[in-house]
Amino acid sequence: MSADLYSERPLFGGAILTTFPLRFQDVSNIRQVPDHQEVFVDPARDESLIFELLDYKHEVGDDGSAVWFLQDLAVEQDGEGFTLLEQSAAVEAPGLRYRNIPAVVTTAVGQMIWKLELSSGLQYVVRKPLAVSKGRQGREAQNIIKVYLANLRLKEVGTDVLITAYEPIFIHPLSHSASAVGAGLAVPAMQSGFVPMVEVFKLAVTSFKVNDWSLFTPPV
Repeated sequence: MSADLYSERPLFGGAILTTFPLRFQDVSNIRQVPDHQEVFVDPARDESLIFELLDYKHEVGDDGSAVWFLQDLAVEQDGEGFTLLEQSAAVEAPGLRYRNIPAVVTTAVGQMIWKLELSSGLQYVVRKPLAVSKGRQGREAQNIIKVYLANLRLKEVGTDVLITAYEPIFIHPLSHSASAVGAGLAVPAMQSGFVPMVEVFKLAVTSFKVNDWSLFTPPV
């Protein structure tokens, strides 16, 4: 039986609502987070959940859009050995509509190696929650992570919403994460009495709803 307790969580001042376990803590309570992001972490398991509002990418087609964003993330964060594990076709989200036009949703799952490098930038810390170095750690210190990404395309308001979940698979002994959760293969969530990250991700995506559309500025 899972020990997880769930709650509907307000994002971006309550304009957006979604549901995920209470064990995920709001990072903005301890450090600055960019205005277009909401970041939550479970420090005991080194798992993270990030919500982002980006300008709509007109050059990216609906089919495979989540894969595009996932590959872009791998390049941006210097993730090596990227492997695409699965992807979904584009589907409409009937419960997420603006002017009666539904959002389009795609998902993708990948696995990659994240290098640990010295950086004091808060943006780096926020965007790279599972590979943060607070000291000088060599490039040989690498964590293997699984990344779940959903792209909710709100075309009528010119916005690409990204929901990204990070799950450690292997934590290098030299990484900072090792001191917090231990090195080696990550302990499966169910073995620890928690809901697996894939289920946390699915719930966050399917329960995502916009409470106040004035958060967005519709394109002219």
